[in-house]
Amino acid sequence: MISIKCQIELLSKGGEWLMLILNGVVHPMDGPVIPRGFVAFEGEKLTAVGPMEALPAGAEGPVLDAEGGHILPGFIDAHCHLGLFGDALGFEADDGNESTDPCTPQLRAVDGVNPLDRGFREAREGGVTTVLTGPGSANPIAGQFLALKTDGRWVDEMVLKAPAAMKFALGENPKSVYNDRKETPVTRMATAALIREHLAKAQEYQDKQAKADGDPDQDMPDYDAKLEALVPVVAGELPAHFHAHRADDIATAVRLSREFGLKLVVVHGTEGYLVPELLAEAGVPVITGPCLTDRSKPELVGQTLDNPALLHRAGVKIAICTDHPETPIQYLPLCAAMAVRGGLDPEEALAAITSSAAEIAGLSKRVGTLTPGKDADVVVTSGHPFDWNGSIRAVFLNGRRVK
Repeated sequence: MISIKCQIELLSKGGEWLMLILNGVVHPMDGPVIPRGFVAFEGEKLTAVGPMEALPAGAEGPVLDAEGGHILPGFIDAHCHLGLFGDALGFEADDGNESTDPCTPQLRAVDGVNPLDRGFREAREGGVTTVLTGPGSANPIAGQFLALKTDGRWVDEMVLKAPAAMKFALGENPKSVYNDRKETPVTRMATAALIREHLAKAQEYQDKQAKADGDPDQDMPDYDAKLEALVPVVAGELPAHFHAHRADDIATAVRLSREFGLKLVVVHGTEGYLVPELLAEAGVPVITGPCLTDRSKPELVGQTLDNPALLHRAGVKIAICTDHPETPIQYLPLCAAMAVRGGLDPEEALAAITSSAAEIAGLSKRVGTLTPGKDADVVVTSGHPFDWNGSIRAVFLNGRRVK
């Protein structure tokens, strides 16, 4: 974090262009809480953060008085399906699962997201300024997630990172989809085998490309869209997000990641608290949630609000997600509050929807903390963000007020 002195020097050079949010409890998420502080930004970037007594007398600009409230980074939902499963529109808005082929790594969420889905407006109203969104879990290899800001008219102007991850799915969902079709996979063994087969083929494809690059007498392999999409995954460059609820499915994800050198992130990890040492030793982060749902299928029987706290205590880095539309995206702060009820420290719960979420998503250079130079994504609440009676007073995204 830039020193307060340097920040104030930058701030003092400002003028009417500065936006100042004053008198709130500031949660920078890269340092200690500031009991009474300010946040300043110019255009799309944060310029200064500090205590009110450090604010120079000559600093001018539009002012939002956050007296009695809290100032935080924009919230980040590290796993959802926003824009791919539209509300109340049925099949017309169902673009999240291409359940005609169990392995579809070539699919890009950027081609399916509807930025005019009302869920984006509700995300902004809930303080959610960044999301990782992408395909569902019908297929063992589902396709490419991307990171988006939640304001825009077309996807290309909203993209933070594309692709941001490759989505894989273990457990009940692929089994049920393809059992209904009487096709492979109908067992957990077959699901893992399909993933293993495609990753091995991607490694072979990558090896052939490398040999051809280094030897003009070697032919490049015939183009294969699926394997091309998987090469960054087996190279350890693109994170592999594995949908896994049950403890045995989590163990399978870790096993596959060790076999192929994957950059693994476990998504959901509902029974992660049963195998926390496995995740901690492997250095695997978990995007937990959703928690505001019923036990709609057998693999959710072990669902508990304690999971994020137990994982964190074991040394596992966590984020918290809504899995929208499973839990409506505007309830992301409520999901974090429920983790506090389950024993997670409040600041760690905030980190799980800000700084830690950004780190797991590979977005920490742009978002997740109130650090000068990062995007001016700021949330102002009327009280503590986990206060049941509080509300979100203002939301800024890329420096523009969107609520």
